Amino acid sequence: MTGAAADPAVALSRRIESVFEAIALGRMRGLPVMNAALRVEAVGFQRWQEDWIGVLLTPWFMNAMLLPGAEGAWAPVAVGTVREHRLPSGSYAFIRGHEPGLGDYESCSLFSPMFEFETQEAARATARAALNALLLPEAEDHGQAAQQRAPERVMEARLKQPMSRRDLLRGAFLRGGRR
Repeated sequence: MTGAAADPAVALSRRIESVFEAIALGRMRGLPVMNAALRVEAVGFQRWQEDWIGVLLTPWFMNAMLLPGAEGAWAPVAVGTVREHRLPSGSYAFIRGHEPGLGDYESCSLFSPMFEFETQEAARATARAALNALLLPEAEDHGQAAQQRAPERVMEARLKQPMSRRDLLRGAFLRGGRR
């Protein structure tokens, strides 16, 4: 094998995309949470410690994902189990999932639903920025670090603003104001 086919990150990304494209066409088809402007895309998957990390972008969510570096490398736990993972930028809660054709994975929700993204390119850029922010050490706080963490700071500020339950359920914190 040569080129992209021999690259394990590319092979893993293709497998993730294949599984979630089938979900999009199957059990998610026609549901009102789907953003028709978006498609399934695995963004930035790379080795992290012994495992894989990246962001999965779909028409219905954007999640940071961890996958085991080797088959059976993770202890078996029930789907839905929440585990804390320490990434360079801090600790995050990930939820165990399992899909046939992919196996076990753990995910941390970044966005859901995905209606604030008008294009695949905008969603992809956000996914890359989120992954960079997750993998950026906490101690780094110079120009690039501040720029990459800007979306995180904006979200924190929005979440600290008081709002009604109605505004919360409508996702006002994602838009920066009430409707």
